[in-house]
Amino acid sequence: MAKSVSETSKGVVYGLAAYTMWGSFPLYFALFEGIPAWEVLIHRVVWSCLFLALVISLLKRWSPVKTALKEPKKLGFVLGCSVFIALNWGIYIYAVETRHVLQASLGYFLTPLVNVAMGLLVLGERISRLQVVAVVLAAVAICYQILLLGELPWITLALAFSFGTYGLLRKKVALDGLSGLFVETLLLLPLGLLTLAWLSAKGVSHLTDSTYNMLLLMSCGIVTAVPLLAFAGAARRLTLSTVGFLMYINPTLQFLIALYVFNEPLSTEKLLSFGMIWVALVIYSWSAWVGRSRA
Repeated sequence: MAKSVSETSKGVVYGLAAYTMWGSFPLYFALFEGIPAWEVLIHRVVWSCLFLALVISLLKRWSPVKTALKEPKKLGFVLGCSVFIALNWGIYIYAVETRHVLQASLGYFLTPLVNVAMGLLVLGERISRLQVVAVVLAAVAICYQILLLGELPWITLALAFSFGTYGLLRKKVALDGLSGLFVETLLLLPLGLLTLAWLSAKGVSHLTDSTYNMLLLMSCGIVTAVPLLAFAGAARRLTLSTVGFLMYINPTLQFLIALYVFNEPLSTEKLLSFGMIWVALVIYSWSAWVGRSRA
């Protein structure tokens, strides 16, 4: 029993560390001011791949990677994951650089509800009435922004649906998080290296601007991998419901950073939209908790 409690405590610490790091990403990506988001994305892919290769070597976890690469016919889903996670990363970096972190945080608040909707529409999964209410309420919140505020929250929608689609495709890939992300970035590595070579040939690469820029861009690999390793430690030790609860730390921190660090404006109308999403999440979480308790 004592060992079980100890492992659970470690899992909570790992989970808090992972989601706190992810939630603090706006502070990190704000450091790339002056470097286009797409160039930061390319560096994130390249350096993440290289750093993950090092981690996998240290952990001696090459077996699942080799197995995946030996079956090229099954790499279609992995390539799909690569495209959508890169799209998600790129939009997120753009959101931070253009100070639309509130929209980004709303996107990650919305993601669990998008996952539920995709499960229903794409996979034909059965969902409870409360979950239907949660999804409808979230849709009303987005329609409210479009109709009454006169703006399409495209960053919110793009982040939620790109990550939701990534999760949907990830269900088809028999790889753990670490190995999966390595193979995903590995498939994008040739394009990334070609782009970096083109930037260097044109003399517009920010990598060689200064030692600061070089170290900052190279750090993308470490910053991407470390939270993933912490999350893996949490997922092994905690129940799915506990991990799901900790997940809300990420967008909550982003929301607070947007308000109190970047001083992004939050109108009453936008706050009402956030409020509807939060109520939808409470309904969804309650429904999921009740469902697991009955199971």
